[in-house]
Amino acid sequence: MAGVVWIPWYATVLRNESFAASVARVAPIALRYGATQYSVHRSRDDRYKITQMSWFESSTDWYRYWDGPEMIEFRRRNAGHFQNPITYSWNDEVIAEPEPQPIPLPQAAGTG
Repeated sequence: MAGVVWIPWYATVLRNESFAASVARVAPIALRYGATQYSVHRSRDDRYKITQMSWFESSTDWYRYWDGPEMIEFRRRNAGHFQNPITYSWNDEVIAEPEPQPIPLPQAAGTG
C-alpha cells in the first residue's frame, strides 16, 4: 500500500531550532529503506510543530525505517526534545504537482 507517512513531531520548550535540525538530518535515511522521497516542514504559526513526511511504496519498508537502528537511536538521543506520544499516520496522495521545470528566457532580437 503506497502512501505518505506523516510524523507530527512537537518540540519541547527551547528545543525547536535544534530539534528541527535533528529531524532534517534523520529524514533522508528513509531513502535507504525504500522511501521515494521525504520532506520536513516547520510551522510558521507554531515554531514547535515539525512535520516529517516520507513516501513509501509499502508499509513494510516504512516499519523497517521507523524500527531501524537509526530511528531508534534518533528517538533515544532526542528523548526529552519532543513530546510523546508520536502518532504517525499513513495518507494517500491524491494529487501532487511535479517539480517545476525552468521556464526558458526569451532570446534577445538578433540572437540564436
